[in-house]
Amino acid sequence: MATQTEHLTSLWKESRTRLENQLSSITTFDLKKKLAPSPNSLGFLLRHIVEVELLFAKNVFGAKGTKIIAKTIIAQHDTGEWTDLEKLIIMLDNSRDVLMDIIQKQGATDWEVEITTKEFGVKTKAQALGRIISHTAYHAGQIGIILKYGTVFN
Repeated sequence: MATQTEHLTSLWKESRTRLENQLSSITTFDLKKKLAPSPNSLGFLLRHIVEVELLFAKNVFGAKGTKIIAKTIIAQHDTGEWTDLEKLIIMLDNSRDVLMDIIQKQGATDWEVEITTKEFGVKTKAQALGRIISHTAYHAGQIGIILKYGTVFN
């Protein structure tokens, strides 16, 4: 019988496919695409996903060795610098792996531990996992729409 951690790991893996399945179709040109009047490009959204996943791994699940400078959160707008597709894909692979690793290290009682953050208040680790799942899926949906309908604005 699978443990709660194994079930939640499986849930995380499945939810991340909403993003993963789109990555092979993204081109460098696509990274600059936006939907008017949205200020955020596809490249910005990919970088933002990386940052938030790593912040969750570090601050919620306890991956203390994780290093992250949350440039999209600090800038609070798209600066146009996220145009290196290869680098973004490597970063996305890394954030997936770091978060997956720390999720798999959670014990049965860890899921009920409460975490307090300024962004979302008090949540159990299980609830926080729901939050990161919905965050990544939300932006994966935006990316899909941008790929289909987005334009590069100058």
